[in-house]
Amino acid sequence: MSVVAHRADFRATLSPGIRQLSGRKILLGCGIAFALLWIGMDVVASIIYEGYSYADQTVSELSAIGAPTRPFWFALGSVWSALVIAFGAGVWQSAGPRRSLRIVAGLLIVYASITLTVGPFSSMHQREVLATGGATLSDTLHLVVTGFGVFTFLLEIGFAATAFGTWFRFYSIATIAAMLVFGAITSFYAPEVQANEPTPWVGIYERINAYGYMLWIVVLAVTLWRTPAPSTSRAATTAS
Repeated sequence: MSVVAHRADFRATLSPGIRQLSGRKILLGCGIAFALLWIGMDVVASIIYEGYSYADQTVSELSAIGAPTRPFWFALGSVWSALVIAFGAGVWQSAGPRRSLRIVAGLLIVYASITLTVGPFSSMHQREVLATGGATLSDTLHLVVTGFGVFTFLLEIGFAATAFGTWFRFYSIATIAAMLVFGAITSFYAPEVQANEPTPWVGIYERINAYGYMLWIVVLAVTLWRTPAPSTSRAATTAS
């Protein structure tokens, strides 16, 4: 009986720490799930949207007003927004004394909250509608939310780059450079999209940008996953 009681006491002592560690890793895993879900949504929607060109059309056209894939996109969009918020909580728990990671966590949660609440009201119209002057406030909000999102992503990568070793810093810098280059190339096609004219390879350029960010999210999640959970007492001492 004494051996059984000792084991029970030992498990009771360990269980709070195990639950906290498991919870943190589950939240970090939500970042990986988000990236995979988003890419999967993009690929599947591109396939089921008859007449849509994965290479020559933008991702935003999959959720455009009037697009047949709009319901599918927003049905799963709420799921990935929730995954990002959960991931942000995991980053916050992993931050410890690193203020830069707490900023990254805040940026993740803020942007995901905006897309969750404002997303359905900030979609672009289909090209055919834009070309006939059918743009509305929703199209303007789409540009604002998209621009804010890109700015937020760059800030996330920039702040997180200072939290780890040299390899992660250089990887983050390379990701920022790629996003700036391909983001600029994509922006050059805006007039053609508005006029419903051909936009060869715009889908590829934009997806290099988007998938690069998703890959960075996965790398960040794995890096934090492999990093020991910060000591609560140490973090509190540092914060004070």
